[in-house]
Amino acid sequence: MTEMNDNDHKKLGQELDLFYIDEKVGKGLPMWTPKGTAIKFELENFTRELERKYGYDHVSTPYLGGEELYKTSGHLAHYRASMYAPIDMDGDVFYLRPMACPHHIRLMQRKPLSYRDFPVRYAEIADYNRYEKSGELMGMIRTRYFELTDGHIFTRPDQLKDEFVNVCKMIAEGMKGLGLEDIVSYRFSKRDPNNKEKYYPDDEFWNRAESTMKQALDEIGFKYTEAEDEAAFYGPKLDIQAKNANGKEDTLFTAQIDFLLPEKFNITYVDSDGSEKRPVMIHRSTIGSLGRVFAFITEHCEGKFPLWLAPVQVKVLPIGETHFLYATEIFDKLKAEGIRVELDVSDETLGKKIRNTKMEKIPYALVIGDKELADKKVTVESRDSGNLDAMPIAEFVSKLTEEIRNRK
Repeated sequence: MTEMNDNDHKKLGQELDLFYIDEKVGKGLPMWTPKGTAIKFELENFTRELERKYGYDHVSTPYLGGEELYKTSGHLAHYRASMYAPIDMDGDVFYLRPMACPHHIRLMQRKPLSYRDFPVRYAEIADYNRYEKSGELMGMIRTRYFELTDGHIFTRPDQLKDEFVNVCKMIAEGMKGLGLEDIVSYRFSKRDPNNKEKYYPDDEFWNRAESTMKQALDEIGFKYTEAEDEAAFYGPKLDIQAKNANGKEDTLFTAQIDFLLPEKFNITYVDSDGSEKRPVMIHRSTIGSLGRVFAFITEHCEGKFPLWLAPVQVKVLPIGETHFLYATEIFDKLKAEGIRVELDVSDETLGKKIRNTKMEKIPYALVIGDKELADKKVTVESRDSGNLDAMPIAEFVSKLTEEIRNRK
């Protein structure tokens, strides 16, 4: 067996106690530990904040879908191999959903639409179930259950290019905010026009979709490669690619232009002249699945998460029992400020406590001894900058909250 890279997220995930895969629960079904969940929640907050900035409305839809839904969308015809077996409930047939686009379409169709209603932008952190063969499963990167930062835009044709440009801007901002901008690349995936079975057979539709995507990518100045025969069955896509710690490239997430599903679901709106028109869809993710982006972040930062993402942001280290009461006061103050903090009241020496904190890759350690107790201060040890000397707790809290607010 090949030795695992030290920065492999599977190794770091175990060492830092971030997620756990249990054979009795099932292969490809990772569980987030309390520390891992702290990171997951921060990624969710980051995602929703970014989506609100770009004008999305958040929705919530069920993880099941009826058989007719997936027949209409074409997923049963084109995607059945990745879907789980049907569930018969009192004669109605349901599937665990592999994606949420049909749900978002039907949600949008709940009322008549006018040209003034567009664009409609729906976003959801949606839970998905997709069958992956055992040999293809890999930690948090490839699983059978995951939560995708999903979203769909419904737009008039005249708005399409500008909307896709904004999707690209949001993606670039998200990658930069997560510190991944240097490890991702972009791939413009097109159809093979000769493969009539794999792709929807409409040359005009494909030419329009691919042309619009290329115009948007060129306008924003994205550096990208082109790949033939890598498109989705219903449209071209922008693949955001990244390499894991073992050098294998994988798709982090995608953005896709789709003229087909609006036709399949007969989505229409009343235009300014009173005629019926059909909108276009953009399928896009904000930062990808929470598990997969977590894996790439973990590997890229070698488990040394930035302060805002760190599952434990501060560890308080009293030297002896006489310092426990003051250390507990410090712990309580930090916790009251919403800072993720732990208190080490073990019998270990200060040196061992500091070594443990470094092994756990915690951003800050606060040493509490006789001098700190007398001066009512804390001595700050930074993971990244070394000793920062003593300071009042109010000053330290102000420093931390500023770093967290700016996602440092």
